[in-house]
Amino acid sequence: MVKVLVTGAFNILHPGHLRLLRFAKSCGDHLIVGVISDRMAGHSAHMPEHYRLEGIRSNSWVDEAFLLDEPVASAILQIRPDIVVKGKEHENKYNPELDALKEYGGRLLFSSGESVFSSLDLLKKEFTEAQPQTIALPTDYLVRHQITPESLEKLIHRFSKLKVCVVGDLIIDEYITCEALGMSQEDPTIVVSPLDSTFFLGGAGIVAAHGVGLGAYVKFVSVAGDDQNHCLAMEKLSSAGVEASLLKDSNRPTTLKQRFRSRGKTLLRVSRLYQQAIDSSLQALLLEQVESAIKDVDLLVYSDFNYGCLPSTVVESINKMALSRGVMLLADSQSSSQVGDISRFKGMKLITPTEREARLAVRNNEDGLVILAEKLRKMADAGNVLLKLGEEGLLIHAGDNCTWHTDRISALNSAPKDVAGAGDSLLMTSALTLASGGNIWESALLGSLSAAIQVGRVGNTPVCRDELIGEICG
Repeated sequence: MVKVLVTGAFNILHPGHLRLLRFAKSCGDHLIVGVISDRMAGHSAHMPEHYRLEGIRSNSWVDEAFLLDEPVASAILQIRPDIVVKGKEHENKYNPELDALKEYGGRLLFSSGESVFSSLDLLKKEFTEAQPQTIALPTDYLVRHQITPESLEKLIHRFSKLKVCVVGDLIIDEYITCEALGMSQEDPTIVVSPLDSTFFLGGAGIVAAHGVGLGAYVKFVSVAGDDQNHCLAMEKLSSAGVEASLLKDSNRPTTLKQRFRSRGKTLLRVSRLYQQAIDSSLQALLLEQVESAIKDVDLLVYSDFNYGCLPSTVVESINKMALSRGVMLLADSQSSSQVGDISRFKGMKLITPTEREARLAVRNNEDGLVILAEKLRKMADAGNVLLKLGEEGLLIHAGDNCTWHTDRISALNSAPKDVAGAGDSLLMTSALTLASGGNIWESALLGSLSAAIQVGRVGNTPVCRDELIGEICG
């Protein structure tokens, strides 16, 4: 492990400090910062030492920080950093660090860092800072279906009594934060410089994490590659509180979707994936894991991206297991290009396709939305259909014996930042609502509200129960 040391008073963390710290972090594995104490700094300390130390510790590049209450050369001999970094302005001055570093072969580097690094904290605020959201409950819808905030809150509190199994394709989402450099002079191409990357759970993984965030106990069964992203996924699932079983398939990579972003906009998406069905031996292992997982669950949720985790034979076998145990079934099947068929998930309590996915399944590009939803419901033998319409909101096609009812919820967030993951949050929240005894109207509303929260931030962060209740109760 390469240790890097930076020292200074750090009265106020200004852009120059950020550049220096970012450069220092890029020089090694472990960045240590010594904040000069009030006693050592004297008149140079314009703020109390505990405030200055707290400010440094809050910086994401700093791994370790301490109060420096002795000469810097003495601290270097104790810590023995591989590299000490100082600003460029110190290069032609006396540097007491140099003699101490020579004793054991350490290096002294001078750099103030590149200017683009100072903007990285600003660029990454979209991940770490909550932005004001414009979310409004559909008052007319509440009245039509006799729904009250109190009844919704009671349903949400029941989520904690549920045990859920999620089965489907795991995805890792990587958001690469870039600095825009301009237009290439050779050809009309946008040129960017990658600054940093942030990883999120995606696909069925984030569906499972949403379930835990909303209060349920969740088991997750999926397949991943025998690679570093498998380990990353397990760490993130464990951190989210999901009980995960990820089978390793050495013939495929863990699905990785990269988004290159600059100034709040996605410039390019790159997907690294393998779409062939898992082999028969892995199918058998997957069924064993699911059979073990659903022994005591209330609900099974399919989150299918058509990347090979859920061949039709596997789905049919899982359906038989679940139905024999009285487990409620729900499904979402996202289509890539012309691949995908939500109707192959038969007998679900609820399916949640987009309009495009519904039209692909029924091979119909002409009929209106209500007729489309009814044709899909019959084809899939589904209890209810939530037809996702993007910025137009949601169409609910609900069943009650032989009578069918349709209603609509407009998109609840009028200022979305990142629509990726909206359907995943809607799927899990709607599923938990139905499993808690809610009706389809309550299910659609809470699912839509969860999606509104999700699109109000960048990247897949599990929606929490308190967030949902906060939006309902104001």
